[in-house]
Amino acid sequence: MRTTRAAAIAAVTMSLVVTASACGGGSSTGGGGSNDSPKTLTYWASNQGASIEVDKKVLQPELDKFEKQTGIEVKLEVVPWSDLLNRILTATTSGQGPDVLNIGNTWSASLQATGALLPWDAKKFAAIGGKDRFVDSALGSTGADGQDPAAVPLYSMAYALYYNKKMFADTGISEPPATWEEFTADGKKLAKGGKWGIGVEGSNPSENIHHAVVFAKQHGADFFTAAGKPDFTSDKAVAGVKQFVDLMAKDKIIAPGNAEYAQNQSVSDFAKGRTAMLLWQSASANLKSQGMSEDAYGVAPVPVQSGTPGSGTGVNSMVMGINLAVFKNTDNIDGATKFVKFMTSDEEQKILNTAYSSIPPVKGAQSDAAFNTPANAVLKDTLAKSAVAAPQVADESQFETAVGTAIKELWADAAAGRPVTEASVKAALEKAQQQMPTK
Repeated sequence: MRTTRAAAIAAVTMSLVVTASACGGGSSTGGGGSNDSPKTLTYWASNQGASIEVDKKVLQPELDKFEKQTGIEVKLEVVPWSDLLNRILTATTSGQGPDVLNIGNTWSASLQATGALLPWDAKKFAAIGGKDRFVDSALGSTGADGQDPAAVPLYSMAYALYYNKKMFADTGISEPPATWEEFTADGKKLAKGGKWGIGVEGSNPSENIHHAVVFAKQHGADFFTAAGKPDFTSDKAVAGVKQFVDLMAKDKIIAPGNAEYAQNQSVSDFAKGRTAMLLWQSASANLKSQGMSEDAYGVAPVPVQSGTPGSGTGVNSMVMGINLAVFKNTDNIDGATKFVKFMTSDEEQKILNTAYSSIPPVKGAQSDAAFNTPANAVLKDTLAKSAVAAPQVADESQFETAVGTAIKELWADAAAGRPVTEASVKAALEKAQQQMPTK
């Protein structure tokens, strides 16, 4: 998932649960929804490319292909990440939304809890070729344990470290850093002459969360207990968040202006040679669209703590990606199922994931040569061995907002030269925990 504004979710969660049961329409098929409009579908796609226009150029030919095969016209809208979650929430409360939509996989459990999305039980999975077609790591981010998934995996992504080969060579660095100690040492060498070691999206709560979960895991912490209760202020969670923000506050390898980044500016800075490193999800297609040759950068796993796995774990990414969901109030439930089957077919998985430099969550497509490049090898290995799912709890979206915003404010402190201490980090996380719903 790229970026999100989830501020509204806490206020509307209860109303979502109430209204979801009223979202069925027309002649029921037994699982919600109807087939009152069998010749059309509406599809909200998330913005995966460098622009909305790029996404339209990628998707429209495939939607035309689906229409030719089935006679069903798909009306496409590409929704910016800044609007997507709030658009979904509005749709679930009003009952006026698309038939099929993209959701960031970290939202799966939260949106599942509303009851507004079609559950994918064994029968529904059988209609699209079976659940065993999908890789386990992707299925692990489709909803809460013990419940039928709320969505089907569409694109899989993982974070990796992208590094500028020439800038590394010019500084005498022979290989990418494997630990954070090496990373900060390299970053200090690279941060000179108006260039910086790395960029971040400091004003983007979701990007903050993605990294914070990994840093906390590497220190041996989780943000939720086994019972699903918030646990934001443990010493290890505080240490993980502080280490992340210290890349600017203490190590001085991030430009202070990055505290205001929220729209992929760190990717542009890397593509233009302003920064030497980038921590990003499946960035190759984005970098190519901005004119950066694949020969100009290398790809390596995200660093871990010194003495791997250190005091925590060797986790170096969240399981990132996009899931495909169907609203229960669809008026073309059969067409929606056909569309999900089409979009997750081996052929379409190869086309779409190649276009977005993501990894197919469908096993049969992963073996294609297009996904065996050195960059994709790093991403596939990370997803298979060292990535962790977002907390699969109903309050995950509120967690993204509360903790992600707390870290945004810590970046602002760092940019302004205000001290970022263990006490200030703990206070910020304690404030975030107080904003979580009480049960």
